[in-house]
Amino acid sequence: MTIFIGADHRGFELKNLILEYLHEKNIRIEDLGAYEQDPLDDAVDFGQKVAQAVLQNPDNHLGILICGSGCAVIIAANRLKGIRAGVALNESQTSHIRENDHVNVLSLASDYTDHETAKKIVDAFLAASPKMDEKYLRRIKKLDQ
Repeated sequence: MTIFIGADHRGFELKNLILEYLHEKNIRIEDLGAYEQDPLDDAVDFGQKVAQAVLQNPDNHLGILICGSGCAVIIAANRLKGIRAGVALNESQTSHIRENDHVNVLSLASDYTDHETAKKIVDAFLAASPKMDEKYLRRIKKLDQ
């Protein structure tokens, strides 16, 4: 499995922390930018980059996006069919959206998430698996139509 990560300037510091954290855990992660802190960059660009990368192999790829609110990047990502991006503020919510909503792109709100909480959220995202009960699959099918 490959995890693709992207962040705008407001998520830049948190992205780098998560990159280091996942590298230490020997998790395959690919950085799709930003590669420098540029206050004029656009969250939309990183949301789309990560979503496109996940869609190359949706069974084996996940994404992590970060911006100040956690919202701008998921709006961009969710424009692509097959992407289910969601923002999470704690571990319990993260497990829920991964399991029940089959979220394949996690968004973090850097302005509202401290570093230790972010690590716990990422761990919960990677540990959870989508539930395959008929009711969840039916809902996902409706989204993809």
